[in-house]
Amino acid sequence: MSLCEGVLQVLQKEAQIQAFSRVKKVWLEIGELSSVEVEAMRFCFDVVVKDSLADGAVLEIIDVPGQAWCMQCAETVKVRQRFDECPNCGSYQLQVTAGDEMKIKELEVE
Repeated sequence: MSLCEGVLQVLQKEAQIQAFSRVKKVWLEIGELSSVEVEAMRFCFDVVVKDSLADGAVLEIIDVPGQAWCMQCAETVKVRQRFDECPNCGSYQLQVTAGDEMKIKELEVE
């Protein structure tokens, strides 16, 4: 719920800066490694934005796959969870490069 409240705060701040009065649609990028429960996010979003500038807004989720750089084989590889082994060489020396973020990608506003 606190993540949805954070999104609403960003929307309110941007409404002041960019002079819009209503949010119709929100696109959120949520990484596979971000530990964000997407279904909980969908459920909480409608509750949190009720009676705000985003009341009735549609929430679209864009899934971002997990990626990491393998220090052993010097390749970018797909990972499904943190601490996975490299699918190429079996090493655990991976540095996450994508899929651990959550950000507002786009808004449709009035």
